[in-house]
Order: sequence, then C-alpha cells, then structure tokens
Amino acid sequence: MRTVDPAKRQAKRLQILEAAARCFARTGLGQTRTADICAEAGMSPGNLFYYFGSKQEIFAAVVEQDGVDTSALFADLSTAEPWDALTRFFDLVVDLASDTEYARLVLEISAQAHRDEQIAALVAANDRSVRSGLADLVERATEAGRIDPGLDPVTTATWLATLVDGLFNRVAVDASFAPARERETLQLVLARLLRPTTRAES
Repeated sequence: MRTVDPAKRQAKRLQILEAAARCFARTGLGQTRTADICAEAGMSPGNLFYYFGSKQEIFAAVVEQDGVDTSALFADLSTAEPWDALTRFFDLVVDLASDTEYARLVLEISAQAHRDEQIAALVAANDRSVRSGLADLVERATEAGRIDPGLDPVTTATWLATLVDGLFNRVAVDASFAPARERETLQLVLARLLRPTTRAES
C-alpha cells in the first residue's frame, strides 16, 4: 500500500492555502473560483480536491492556519523579555498591515465572519488566542515592572487587540495611511498608555 509522507502532505496543503489566500485577498471569496486557486497554486483541480472538498473548506482552512500561525508566534514570544515581546508583536502587526494583500485578506475574513457561522466561530477562536497571548505578555511585563500594575491584564489585552483591529480598518478606509511610517508613534503611544505611573504623574 502506498503511504503518504505527512510532511509532504502538509507542505502541499500550505501551498494551496497560500495560493488561495492570495486569490481571496484579490477578489474575495465570492468571486474566487477553484480554477483560480489551481492556477495560482500551479496544480490540477484533481490535485486540489484531493486535499480540500470545496472553496469554502479552503477558506475555512486559511482562517484556521492564521490561528496556528498566531499560536506559534506567541509561543516564540513567550521566551523573550515581556516588554520587548510586546513591542515585537506590534512591529509584526505593522508589517502585516503594511502588506496590502494581507490587509485585504483580513477584511475579507471579517466580512465572511458576519455571513458564515463556521467562519465566525474560527475568527472568534483566533481572537481569543490573540487576547490570551497578549494578556500573558501584559501580565509578565507588569511583574517585571514595565507596565502599570493598576491595569488588568485581560482587559488591557482586549484594548490592545482592539488597537490591532483598528489599524487594519484604518488601512481599509484611508489610502494615505501608511502603517510603517507610523511605527515609532505607535510604539510611543503604547509606552505612554501602559507604562507605570510615577508619583509626580498621579
């Protein structure tokens, strides 16, 4: 019996998901055809359908993979100095928001979450993962004396996640907004919002 190499299978799935993500970013879920994904991935329809049963299944897998990547990111950041890890996280967010293709994909996923319960559940799970990861960073940075101890980590994480969402929305509504150009200002805003308050400032 012929066996399938798990590593090769995963690599092929990721190839399809990366190609599909580019297609969904360009034309949206509704206007993207499986033929478009096949062309982008450089494979036949038969090959694609061996891994995924439908375009909707591929879209859901793209959202799931985003969650996997997010979990891997926070696992990597968990070993870094907490304030440095927090600033690195927002540096990455700025890089992603500066990527027009990725920013469009984020908005398409958000739009589909309002129409499809499965996508909504996946997006909600990804959001919980982000907020949990941020809450951990905030808690560790507070213990290290880098963040105001009066800030609740869970609530603060929710506001930081809201800042991330707002960044992508700003990119969508303001063509002149360049996230990379605002990187230093964002880091300054974070420091001023989260830093411990001295007696003179209280």
